[in-house]
Amino acid sequence: MYTTCMFCHKPLGTNEVVESFPVGRRLAFDAARGRLWVVCTRCERWNLTPLEERWEAVEDCERLFRDTRIRVSTDNIGLARHPEGLTLVRIGQPRRPEFAAWRYGDQFGRRRRRAVLYGAAGIAVVGGIVVGGVAAGLSAGVISQVPNWFNIWNSRRTLVKLHPAAGGVLKLNQQDLLGTRVRPSDDEQGFRLQVRRKKTKTWYEGVEARRFAGAILPRMNRTGGSRDAVQDAVHLIETTGHPELFLARIAEGQRFQDKKGVPGYVNKMPRRHKLALEMALHEEQERRALEGELWLLERAWEEAEEIADISDKLFLPEGAEEFLQENRPGPSGSAGGVGERREDDRGGHESRS
Repeated sequence: MYTTCMFCHKPLGTNEVVESFPVGRRLAFDAARGRLWVVCTRCERWNLTPLEERWEAVEDCERLFRDTRIRVSTDNIGLARHPEGLTLVRIGQPRRPEFAAWRYGDQFGRRRRRAVLYGAAGIAVVGGIVVGGVAAGLSAGVISQVPNWFNIWNSRRTLVKLHPAAGGVLKLNQQDLLGTRVRPSDDEQGFRLQVRRKKTKTWYEGVEARRFAGAILPRMNRTGGSRDAVQDAVHLIETTGHPELFLARIAEGQRFQDKKGVPGYVNKMPRRHKLALEMALHEEQERRALEGELWLLERAWEEAEEIADISDKLFLPEGAEEFLQENRPGPSGSAGGVGERREDDRGGHESRS
């Protein structure tokens, strides 16, 4: 049983409520389809659980959801908070655009808020260093270089670690990520991926291309997006009819060019396209796992366990993470808050049993 988020590599936490599945503080389940996810409370990503660990846990979640007194629900999506701290998300039969917007909206919104908070904290730290330098009697020339040193460090720090099938580890920084390209391929995957490491450019195809793209896109989308941007991204996927078809089409043509006219650069895509690309990659990976290619899911979990924790925080002072957790937005800014607001907008109701 895996206990680490396959996306941000942080512990998923534990619960003492679902005896058959004591992992996670927020569980999402679809009883009709027999699906169970552990929603990471840090990055908001949905971690699909291995098939053999689902069935009894899904039944337990359904029973707990019905027995929980405080719950909010529509015909399609329900939220319940157990007295012992576990949050249950019950998935009914939502239309796909509604479910996608609900599922990813809070995830990208949380990233957006964290980016603002961490950016402000980084500015405060740099300002503190400058003030400290003045107090210590450092020269104006040295102090003026502090922001530049900070930017250099930030651009060179490792943001993504990739594990190619051929062996070794690729450590990518911000400049490396800017060299990521997607182009069409003739295989069933529909696209290939260029990964740039310093001056070396390597093309990957097939499953490896999807796996690497799935690791890179969250970093390129680390500032998240507004609710409107998420809705636009969902619409982009829906207009093509299927996430897999979207993945193939976004790689086509001569769009997203650099200054030399070379097409396919992810960083040249509008925000909604980058968000849609990440969403489509995530859903396609999950679909393949559900169809029986469970080794892909197992591999993703294994990498989450193996990869060292890469901090996306700047020079935050000790205790800053705890401060952010303690001062995180209330119900209106949590996964539950997003669900509740949308339910109200759609005429949802609160029921107490």
